[in-house]
Amino acid sequence: MEDQDVVRALAALAHPARLQVFRALVVCGRRGMTPGVMAEGSGIPSATLSFHLKELMNARLVTQERQSRNLVYRASFDRMNALLGYLTANCCRGDECLDDKAAACKC
Repeated sequence: MEDQDVVRALAALAHPARLQVFRALVVCGRRGMTPGVMAEGSGIPSATLSFHLKELMNARLVTQERQSRNLVYRASFDRMNALLGYLTANCCRGDECLDDKAAACKC
């Protein structure tokens, strides 16, 4: 994952509503969710939800698929895992991370 992609993904997640929507999609899993179900469960108005979903899609953290007359959104688990991998790639220099090790680290 490139630095600019990481920044875009983190910026997309740096809003409480987008983080809430993304986490709901992660919990929902591969079956995904329609905007109506998301709006109902989150309390986010439909127009606002649409904007946030667009931002998550631009960061490639969310995918969209048409099923009949509905749009179904899913978390992009590959992208999420790539982001987490990027953030932890050099964690504790490859050793198991422990609080006391991290505190003693002279990076």
